Amino acid sequence: MSGEIEPLVSIVTTDLAAITRGRTVKRSRFARMTQAGVGWLPANLSLTPFNGIADPNPWGSRGDLRLVPDLAARFSTSLTGSPTDFDMVMGNQVTLDGAPWLGCPRTILRDALADLKALSGLELIAAFEQEFAFADSHLTPAHALSFEALRRVDPFAPRLMAALTQAGIEPEVVIAEFGADQFEITYAPASGVLAADRAIATREIVREVARNLGHRATFTPKAAPNAVGAGLHIHFSFRDASGNPVTRDPNGPGELSAAAAAFCAGIIDHLPAIVLFSAPSPVSYLRLKPHTWSASWTSLAVKDREAALRVCPTTDLAGDHAGQFNIEFRAADGTANPYVALAALVRAGISGLKRKSPAPPLVEGDPALMSEDERRQLGLRRLPDTLAEAIAAFERDDEARDWFPDLFNESFLGVRRAELAQTKGYDPEAVCALYKTLY
Repeated sequence: MSGEIEPLVSIVTTDLAAITRGRTVKRSRFARMTQAGVGWLPANLSLTPFNGIADPNPWGSRGDLRLVPDLAARFSTSLTGSPTDFDMVMGNQVTLDGAPWLGCPRTILRDALADLKALSGLELIAAFEQEFAFADSHLTPAHALSFEALRRVDPFAPRLMAALTQAGIEPEVVIAEFGADQFEITYAPASGVLAADRAIATREIVREVARNLGHRATFTPKAAPNAVGAGLHIHFSFRDASGNPVTRDPNGPGELSAAAAAFCAGIIDHLPAIVLFSAPSPVSYLRLKPHTWSASWTSLAVKDREAALRVCPTTDLAGDHAGQFNIEFRAADGTANPYVALAALVRAGISGLKRKSPAPPLVEGDPALMSEDERRQLGLRRLPDTLAEAIAAFERDDEARDWFPDLFNESFLGVRRAELAQTKGYDPEAVCALYKTLY
């Protein structure tokens, strides 16, 4: 009807810079788009967070794709505080004949999960804990983790939980975190691709709820060099073909089942290469430092938040220890594409399963305080200290270079090198200030 605002639907994809982009159509026309989707470009895979296309890149100005909505991955809510509905549908990038395109991040993850299942019969279940901060400076100070810290931004938390619930994301906990003006949101675990879909939708709903209350949410891993870091913690576990949890064996090392132990061993083996995908920006490496409760060594530990892989605790109060049991990957942040970060973990885990690797040593104590000989006996290696070191670690890892198609790798490295070029000569304060605005 003339004069009325018609709701819109956005068909989106999240690129290698972890920016969610797409095409938006009127809701009344969306049904016509479900089969053929909307137009997209190969070169969009090489977009940087600075909104330019990395040069060089393998795509140039030629070629066309379709971005086809996945109707099972639609997230809609009217509760963000906006005058119009939030309505986002994850899209798959396909070629003009409908075949999956090699650069599609959702396809990259879906293929990795399919290979995991074909090899082992295992289904990966995951959830992403997301930490973020309000970038505005007009908030009154409040104590870390305090009741007041959350209430002073009211109605942000209840509105966020309501919007996520209506969107089907199953939020669990929202808290005021340890850092200044920092928060965390968690949601229920889901199968691999859906878990990553939820991470993307959660980010955008957080941003929208915050914006409508006069705040700006930032998911940067470091808002300032001396600020508390913000992570993207990836929790994962496994189910067998019957849907039974199979991550825990009470008699295994760290209570890990043989399959979970082998999967973790593969991650530890390839961790220096993995961080290129899980912590892919120059600012990421200001967070991955010892004694920051993030991760800085190739360590597996029980209940230790300095470990790259943490075996999480279970509680008698909730019963069903097998269902609770999960592993947390802590060397990831909000500049990572969730599909790609999770796919890298799966590919590394597959390598451990193929080798039937035993569990890595369970680390007790602080690696930074150990002698070189003690670290050597535990197989501990320092994670890359810069993005340039992470690129070099990936390029040295022959197996990791085969995880993804060559053109995908070329695009990913092109985006990362564009970021290095953009930030060349920046001091830590300038890097943090830049990425605080970008994410």
